[in-house]
Formats: sequence, C-alpha cells, structure tokens
Amino acid sequence: MEEVSDEDPYDNALAQLASVAEIVQVEPEYLEILKHPRREIVVYLSLKRLSGETVTYMGYRVQHNNARGPYKGGLRYHPDARLNEVRALAMWMTWKTAVIDIPYGGAKGGITMNPSDLVTDDLERLTRKYVDAIERNIGPEIDIMAPDVNTNPQTMAWIMNEYSKLTTHQVPAVVTGKPLELGGSEGRIAATGRGVSICARQAVQTFLHKDIKDVTVAVQGFGNVGSHTVSTLMEMGAKVVAVSDVTGGALARGGRGFEIPFDAISEIAQRDGSVSRIPGVEQISNEELLELEVDVLIPAALENQITEKNAGSVRAKLVVEAANGPTTPHADKILTRNGITIVPDILANSGGVLVSYFEWVQNLNRDHWTEEAINARLEFKMTKAFNDVLRYSVTSDLDMRKAALAIAVQKVASAMRLGGWH
Repeated sequence: MEEVSDEDPYDNALAQLASVAEIVQVEPEYLEILKHPRREIVVYLSLKRLSGETVTYMGYRVQHNNARGPYKGGLRYHPDARLNEVRALAMWMTWKTAVIDIPYGGAKGGITMNPSDLVTDDLERLTRKYVDAIERNIGPEIDIMAPDVNTNPQTMAWIMNEYSKLTTHQVPAVVTGKPLELGGSEGRIAATGRGVSICARQAVQTFLHKDIKDVTVAVQGFGNVGSHTVSTLMEMGAKVVAVSDVTGGALARGGRGFEIPFDAISEIAQRDGSVSRIPGVEQISNEELLELEVDVLIPAALENQITEKNAGSVRAKLVVEAANGPTTPHADKILTRNGITIVPDILANSGGVLVSYFEWVQNLNRDHWTEEAINARLEFKMTKAFNDVLRYSVTSDLDMRKAALAIAVQKVASAMRLGGWH
C-alpha cells in the first residue's frame, strides 16, 4: 500500500492548479506566485541514538501561502518523505483551508526516517532537534503544526514543550492535535475520519440518490483517518465490506458488511498487527480492494494509489478521497470518463484541519468546548462546504475536484489582491 507511482506529487499539484487557471481567470502574477511555496526550510538533524550510532536525518518545513492567515499543516515521519511531496502537501493545505473557509494558509513538514527504527527516547530527541532548528519560523500566529503520518498527540506534546521552553512561556496554540491534558480539543483525533464520512453520506444522497445505510463501502488504509472513517460509517449504518492496512485487507462475504463491531475490528488489528486477521473474511490485497465492485471507495492511505495503471479497473460508483492526493491527474480523467464521481481530498479530508482550527481558537481564548459542540460545528461546516462545492460544480459545469479547486484558488487570490501582494 505504501508504494507510490512514478508520478511526482508536486507535478500533480501543479497540474491541478493549471487545470483551473483559465476557469478562475486569476491574474498571471498571482498564479505564478501560487505555483511556488513562499518559503522552504531544509534542516539536517544529527542524532546520537541510544544504540550509540550517530545518524543525520533530513527535515523539511514548506510554507506555501499565508494570504488568508497563518500557515497550517501536519508533520509526517516517513522514509519516503521528500521535498516535492512536502511541497505538494503544503499547496493542498492552502486549498483545503480555503474550501472549508477557515483563516489559514498551507504548510507541511516532514522528516525522512522510519520511526519504527527509533526507540521513544530517540524520537523525542529528534523531534525536539527539529523544533530547535525551525523555531523562528513557527508559532501560533506564524505556522501551526499538527499530527500526520506516523506522528501523534505525543509528538505534538514534545513540540509544544520544546517551543514553550525556547520562548520561556507556555504556548499551547503552537500545535494542534495535542493531548487533552495539554489543551487538545475534544473530537480532534476522530475529526478527519468523521469529516470524510459526512462527505461520503452527502455524496451518496446527491449522486446515488440513496441513504448511507443502503450502500457498500471499501476503505483502503486503517491508520488514524481510515479507522475513524470506518468507525463513523459503521455508526451511520453503512455496509463496510472491506478494509485494509499496509499488510493486506479483509473482504466480508455476501456484501452485508462486517458482522463484528468496530471495536472488535480495531482490537484485532492492534493485537494481531493487521485487519486481514479478522475471522471469517476473505483476505485480499490493497490492489484488489481498490478494484472491488462497491458503491463507495475510500482511499485513506498515501498519495498516488489510483493511477493511470489501475484506474480503469476501479468499479466503485463514488471515490471519496480521505488521503491527500490518492488519485493522480491521469487517473482522474479515466475515472471521470468511466462515470465515477470523485469527492476530492481538499474537501473530503478537511475535517481534521477544521477541528484543528477549533482547537487553536480554544487555546487562544484559554477555553474548552464539549465534544458535542465540536461535532455539531464539524457537521455544519463540512455540510456547508460540500454544498458550496456541489453548487459551484453544477452552475459552472465542472467536476467536484475542479469546482473545489476553483473556489479555493479564487479565495486565496482575492486575499492576495486585497492585501496588495505583488
């Protein structure tokens, strides 16, 4: 599942921007600015591991655009993390925050490493070294980090603590996705998956004219986003018939969905190391999951999962993108030609940054909202954003991806224009 195609994510992001350039009629100077990040930070982090070995890791922070507010974006630890990937993710975050209409710009960070190779103490010291190296370029009014692939609330706690030490006072708003005890928000961990599920529900009603309880769903990826997507969809009554993780997948027979509750699936995945160990299922590969005949396919792994090579074999009626950039531009055209509707990543997975925004606001106000309040605001904002993109799609005769991008680019360009960017 973690293999990516030869297609470069940044090239894909630029191709997406180019696809709406004529539609939005933005001045050439602003389009030229939007093609490039405003700032790229590359750092070398030398760490003496507990094993005695000294290793140097490469870290990145890319800040794409802050016309609408401070930079915002996750931090990932992955052996394939590279500059062009982080550039693409930063650009997509700019669009995402604009589509969901929150006052942020886009950023992303990464360290090229395999976290399973390091013990917890090594991870903590490496994280703190990363903060030390970029401290002047982050902050609650500059750039706010959040968890991403292979990072979590504990990682954010280390970042917050290190940044607070460097600035000599407690600064909870420098990161989101923190533990509740340190100013984290209720509902943050499940927020991305919950937002994906809300978009899936709306898309099923709009494009398939069905209730979510009457459709079959396959979810590729069982990390934080994928697992909470599965959990929320099962709460909604959807027939989740297939799930997968990095080691493989599980297909429920008969199209009725898994017969065991989500908590049992999660327990098996943690205990046995894979969802493919669910009893009474057919074991399938990640590639096979993408080609299942289901109503809704949700790629929730890494980018470039649906490519020119396999897009013709996708048989789902709807693709709801929980991952960032899971469908390449070439695959986009094939899916659209085959009558498959795509709910794009910058809309579908924006629930995470939305609740991150809620957390940031709570931190700035030294406030704490209930989970019910968080979920109600999430429901309202996600539904509104979906309907806004749908309306633009219909009135402008565009697919959902181009409609979402057009809305985002127009908002960002307008902010640049009003702010006097040149």
